[in-house]
Amino acid sequence: MSFSSDDAADKLIEDTFDQHVDNFIDQQVDNFIDQKINKPKRRAYIERHREQGHEDLWNDYFSENPTYPPEIFRRRFRMTKPLFLSIVDRLSNEVPYFRQRQNAHGRYGLSALQKCTAAIRMLAYGHSGDTYDEYLRLGESTALLCLEKFNEAIIQLFGDEYLRKPTPADLQRLLDIGEVRGFSGMIGSIYSMHWEWKNCPRSWRGQYTRGHGKPTIVLETVASQDLWIWHAFFGLPGTLNDINVLYRSQVFSDIIQGRAPKVNFTVNGHNYRMAYYLTDGIYPKWSTFIQSIPLPQGLKAELFAEKQESARKDVERAFGVLQSRFAIVKNPALLWDKEKIGKIMRTCVILHNMIVENERNTYIMSDTSEFESGESSRSSQVEISQPTDSPSNFNNELLMMNSELRPPGAKPLPEAHAAIEPKDETPRESYRGRMRGRGRWQGSNRGFQP
Repeated sequence: MSFSSDDAADKLIEDTFDQHVDNFIDQQVDNFIDQKINKPKRRAYIERHREQGHEDLWNDYFSENPTYPPEIFRRRFRMTKPLFLSIVDRLSNEVPYFRQRQNAHGRYGLSALQKCTAAIRMLAYGHSGDTYDEYLRLGESTALLCLEKFNEAIIQLFGDEYLRKPTPADLQRLLDIGEVRGFSGMIGSIYSMHWEWKNCPRSWRGQYTRGHGKPTIVLETVASQDLWIWHAFFGLPGTLNDINVLYRSQVFSDIIQGRAPKVNFTVNGHNYRMAYYLTDGIYPKWSTFIQSIPLPQGLKAELFAEKQESARKDVERAFGVLQSRFAIVKNPALLWDKEKIGKIMRTCVILHNMIVENERNTYIMSDTSEFESGESSRSSQVEISQPTDSPSNFNNELLMMNSELRPPGAKPLPEAHAAIEPKDETPRESYRGRMRGRGRWQGSNRGFQP
C-alpha cells in the first residue's frame, strides 16, 4: 500500500515537472519567433566611397586635361562630349532624380554624371548593372534604377523633338536627297527587325515565337539616307510578318486617313501628289510603296532594280548602326516587363536620332547644294497647304486613297522611274522569248512545257 502511494506521488511530480518544462520551452519559442518577426531586417551596407567614383570619372573624361581623348569618349559613350553634357545638364535641371542632393548627415549622393554614365554604359554595352560598381561606385539596384529613370526622362524631354513626323523643311530635304539619287518623291525606306525576348513569360511564348524558335518583338521603322529614324513602331509579337505589322502601324493609318505627306513631283510627264517609301516585295503594290523588280528584263529594269535595292538599304543600315551603338537592343532582352522593354527601345531610337543630328555634317551623303543655291530647279516639292482634318467615313477615304495611289492612265512608278537612261541601250531578249525558241509557251498560268 505504501509502495503504490509513493509511485503515485512520484508520477505526479514528474508530470508537473514535464508540464512546467513544456510551458517554458513553448514560451521561449514564442518569444524567439516574435523577436524575429518584429525585428527590422537590416540591409547590408557597403561603403563604396561614391565621392571617389565621381572624382575618377571627372578626371578621366571631363576635366580640363582628361586622361582619355575625345575619340575614346565618343567610342565609349557613343556620342560626343558636348552632346552628352547637354543631356546631363537638362536632366539635372528638369528631373529631380538626377539632382545631386544631401542626406541627413549632410553627405552628397551620386552625381548626375555618375547616374547618366551608368545608364549610357548599360545601353551601349548591354551589361548588367553590377558591372560598373567598381568604377562608378554605385550598387546594382541603383544602376538599374538609374537606367529606368534615364529612359523615362529621355522620352519625356526629347521624345517630341526626336520622334517627330517630318516637318515641311525635313520633307523638302528628304525630297531633294531622293531626287539626287534618282527617286523623285521618295522620303525613306521602311522595314522591320526582331528583338529577341529571352525572359518572355511562358504563357506568351507561342504568341511571340515564329520560325526562329525564340520569342521576339517587332520594330518597324522608316529611315532616310542620313540614318534618321522617322517612324518607330515597336511592341507587336514576333509571329507577325512585315505586312501584318504594317496594317497595324501608323504609316498604314496615315495613308488610309489621308494624313500621308503631300508632295508634288513629276515622273515621265505624270504628276503625283503622295510621297512614297522604298520596300521589299512583301508590301502591297501601292504607289506609296515602291518595290524592286524580282526578275528584271532589260537594261532599264536591271538599272532600276540595282538603284532601288541600293537605296532601300538605308533602313537596314539604320538597324545595323542602332544595334552597334546600343548593344542592349542587339542582345536578347532580359527584362520581364514589356513596357520597360519598350521604353528602352524608344530611348535608344531617340538617342540615335540625337547622335545623327549632331554628326550629320560628317556623313558622306548626296549633295543637295544645287537646289539650295538655285542652280537647278526641283521636280519634287512639299505641298504646304495640305488638309489637316481626316475624313470620318472609311469607305470614302479608301476610294479617295485608291484614286490618288493610281491616277487614271498613269504608269506605275517602278516603270516610270525605270526611265533612267542606262549606259548601254542594247535590248535583251526576254525570258519568255528565249523559252519560245526551246519549247512551247503555255501562258502565265501553265508555264513552259517542252
